[in-house]
Amino acid sequence: MTPSAAAATFVPMPRPRIILFDLDGTLIDSVRLILDSYHHTLRSHGLPPRTDEDWLRGLGTPLIVQFSDWSSDPATLQALIATYREYNLEHHDRMVSVYPGVVAAVTAIRAAGVRTGLVTSKNRSGALRGLALAGMEQMMDVLVCADEVTNPKPHPEPVEKAVRTLGGDVRETVYVGDSIHDMLSGRAAGVRTAAALWGPFGRSHLDGAAPDVWLESPSDLPGLLD
Repeated sequence: MTPSAAAATFVPMPRPRIILFDLDGTLIDSVRLILDSYHHTLRSHGLPPRTDEDWLRGLGTPLIVQFSDWSSDPATLQALIATYREYNLEHHDRMVSVYPGVVAAVTAIRAAGVRTGLVTSKNRSGALRGLALAGMEQMMDVLVCADEVTNPKPHPEPVEKAVRTLGGDVRETVYVGDSIHDMLSGRAAGVRTAAALWGPFGRSHLDGAAPDVWLESPSDLPGLLD
């Protein structure tokens, strides 16, 4: 075991046949872009600003949930979302990068015969943009995105749908994510949860969701198969 892998905290579990991943803050470093997109949206619509910390509390939930504090009117919500997406897409490729070690780790997992999938609160077009930037668009056997479920994270539906689509067993599945919404969704679905600590959140933020595994760096990911 590498020194990095030894730093991770592992608990006994069946060897997973499926490992699911969140996208933002887990596979790709897009958090600054996400926060800037929220700030730009409020400024553009003449709304009072929020702090980074305010927005981070909802990170991992869909845009319509994040903007619901401002309006319940569907037209207004769609206008806010459109402004967000326009700014986000304009700056996406300049501001987003894949976390070092992620591609190698997922490659090793797939080489071991484990199926992989993406469960994200982005819509499919945004998710594909992020995967393409990371060179990972062919590395996910299933994508479950916010525009493809009725109940987004932290509801279990997205994780359950991914496992069901792959014909898998929740007892042999791990969901890797960086936010408490990821951990709650995975736990509610009955899969094992692994907290990615290289994203924007530390142990104190995620501890209440009691992840099964703490991962200090992407190089710890293959250790899920030990």
